[in-house]
Formats: sequence, C-alpha cells, structure tokens
Amino acid sequence: MASTLFDPAQFRIPAGVTHVCAGGETAFLLRHDRAFARYAIDKSAGPAGRVAQEAVVERARDLSARLFGVPRESIGFVSSVAEGMSLLVESLDWRDGDNVLLDASEYPSVVAPLSLGLPPGVEIRFAPMHDPGAVAARVHGRTRMLAVSHVSYLHGRRYDLAALRKVADSVGAMLVVDHTQAAGYLPLAAGEADFAFSACYKWLLGMTGTAIAYWNRDRQPDWQPRTAGWYSISGSARPEYGGRPTLKPDAMRFTRGNPSHPSLYVLVEALEYLAAFEARDIQSHVQRLTTALLEHFAASGIPVTTPADPVRHGASVCVATPQADLIVGALEEEAGIYAWGGRGRVRFSFHGYNSIDEVGVVARAMHAVWPRLGHHGSEPDRGQASWFASSQRT
Repeated sequence: MASTLFDPAQFRIPAGVTHVCAGGETAFLLRHDRAFARYAIDKSAGPAGRVAQEAVVERARDLSARLFGVPRESIGFVSSVAEGMSLLVESLDWRDGDNVLLDASEYPSVVAPLSLGLPPGVEIRFAPMHDPGAVAARVHGRTRMLAVSHVSYLHGRRYDLAALRKVADSVGAMLVVDHTQAAGYLPLAAGEADFAFSACYKWLLGMTGTAIAYWNRDRQPDWQPRTAGWYSISGSARPEYGGRPTLKPDAMRFTRGNPSHPSLYVLVEALEYLAAFEARDIQSHVQRLTTALLEHFAASGIPVTTPADPVRHGASVCVATPQADLIVGALEEEAGIYAWGGRGRVRFSFHGYNSIDEVGVVARAMHAVWPRLGHHGSEPDRGQASWFASSQRT
C-alpha cells in the first residue's frame, strides 16, 4: 500500500477493508482499549478515583484548547453539538423581529434547536453561506446570529469563516460554528466565533458522549445559560438555596451534570495521538486524497457536489444520488469499501490512515457500480434537491 500518514495497524480496520467514512464514523484506535481500562480502574477507586477522573477532564480541556487555538478557560464539554446549541439558544434574550441566518443545507443539530427553541416572532432566514456577499445582503440590524458548519456534512464545501465573521460584525450579530466536519484534519482558529462546538467521533478519533464547547469570553463576556446543574455551579460546599446559585466562571458552565468521563478518557488518547502530527500535514494528506478522487470522478462522469478547489472543500467527496444507500451496500459487499450514505448522497471521507492506492480502489468500484445503480430510482425529495441546488450556486 502506498504511504499513509497514520499507521493503519493502530486502528480497528478489518483486513481487506477500505475505510473511507470518516465523515460518519472513523475507525477506532487500538490504544482506546487502555483508556477504557484506565477509566474502569479509576471509577472503582473511590474518592481518589474521582480525583483521577477530574484530572482527565482537565487534560481533555488542555488538549481541546490547543486544538481550537483558544484559552483553556474557554473550553467546556456537552454531550453533543445539539445539546450545546440548545443550551445556547435557550440562553439568549430573543425579541420579536430578530432573525437568524443559516445555509439551506445546514446540519440538523444546528438547525433543530433553533427551529424548536426560538420564540414566535423570531425568523429563521436562509442564505448561501459560501457566498459572503449574498449573506451580507440578507442581514440587517435585527440579525442576532449566523450559524454555520465549518465544512458541510452534505456536500463537503468548506466555508470562509473569516469572511462570515466580517458580515456578522457589520450588524453586531454573533457567529456560531460547528467544527465537527473539520476538527481533526483542518487547523482551527475557533476564536473567530462567539461560540463553537465539535463532536468528537469523526476526525477527532474519539467517540460519542462528549462534544467540545467553546465560549468566546472576550466577545460574549456576560453570557450565561438559563439552566444549570451541580457541576456547572461554583463551589463544593453544601449549597444554600435561598439565593441564585453562582455559575462557574469559565466554559465548564456548559457542563450541567457529570461530564461523560469514559468518552473523555478516549478523547484524551485521541487528541494526544493527533498532537503527534502537524495539523497542516493531516490537512495536506487528506486533501490530496480528496482532490485525487474528485479528479477520478470527473474523468468517469460521476457527478459530485463537492467543489474541486482544495481551498473550498474539506476531506469528503459527495455524490448526489437517490440510490445512495444501495450504492453504499454494493460498495461494501463487492469491494470491501466502507463509505457513508443517507441524505440523498454517497460520501467518501478520508483520514490519515488512508492512502492514494485506496483512492484508486474507490474510483474503480464506483466506476463499476455507478452505471448500474447511480441513475435509477426516484428523485430526492424537494428538501434534498434544494440543498444540492444551493450548494452548486456560485
């Protein structure tokens, strides 16, 4: 096999499998076995074990802050991006006439907390986030938030966060970013956002149960959630309930109850593993593979929704088709390829354990499968069609 950046033997990748579904789930590191074992030992060790668990929480904060390029005090943890977004939405003093801007192809974990949590009179507006000029034309003085993924889960487009920051600043709006489809292979500068989140079970090589939450305390110094729990309030003494409890002064106010200690043990192992590599080396490796697959598909006439320019895409190549799940099944059965389906597209996502040879494996398999399955079946629903249409506008 041609050179990989990571040693595939350090991951649980079955023999003969081409694992290109990092945008859904990455292969698990073998070293996570010792993370689970260490957690089991610490959990069983009484008070001293709880002290050890909290030390892991702090280590995870240190590593997450380094990853995000922000101070450790600005990092907390939530169970998922959806929980973090929900906590943020419910904390803000929305007023009649306010609005929020989203891309029509945004991920549900960002959209659903707004759709269900905003009070009547607050509007959700849509704009193509890859076109900052079009976004600027949609905002005004009552725009409170621009919410966007760093990289789209649907079509693999990377958004210009610095440009969106300028648009937000032009009307005094906050910028909220979901880094899930970027963290782990793209260098991050999370400080451009007012708030940011990332799930940990994709390119970060962790697992579900924990998502990283970032609070920009310089931009939003007075922020506080409307709900709390024992973990998010200050002090360890027996609380006096006659008054309002004081929240922790830093971003651990995001974490209302016990953090998910097992997933944080795993996250520490994962982030320490990733820290052995330069972020730009990981980016260069995965985007070389992404670009190569885009070139293969262009030569084969397989339509993609991912921009060809490496500056505009992430680590995924997306092919729009209503037969996505059938194609994913055929690729696994006939060629041993783990890809990702659903949402009206097939997605191929690379990480450091993939090689250029595997790009060829995927290209040849799709060349065989596409004529048989790619053009058959019903059309995607109108929502999917509009998402893909908006992704292609320039």
